[in-house]
Amino acid sequence: VETSTGVYPYQVEVADTDESRSRGLMFRRSIEPETGMLFDMGVTRDVAFWMHNTFVPLDIIFISDAGRVVSVTRGAKPQSDARIPSDSPVRFVLEIASPEAKRIGVSVGDVVRHPIIDAVSGR
Repeated sequence: VETSTGVYPYQVEVADTDESRSRGLMFRRSIEPETGMLFDMGVTRDVAFWMHNTFVPLDIIFISDAGRVVSVTRGAKPQSDARIPSDSPVRFVLEIASPEAKRIGVSVGDVVRHPIIDAVSGR
């Protein structure tokens, strides 16, 4: 993740099937800093996430097919069924432990790099 404060590497699991996207980070009791889950939605579209059966607060970073951050939800409430919308079409979503997004200063327009994102964006 490249922000105005620096470049921050994360070790991520990739969720790129319906099953892995549906399960996400549910049922985890902890998530280590500098780790997370990268969701490849398969196509660019509006998405919404929820925290059902997710026991730790997460920061959810919505990413365009070009690898740019389009919105960020900080501190999503554990076990909530409230919808967390992307607010615009996205191809990728990165979930990391809260308050990581604040710590690294993630904002709209920042860049997220990963081989899957780079392949789609043509980087």
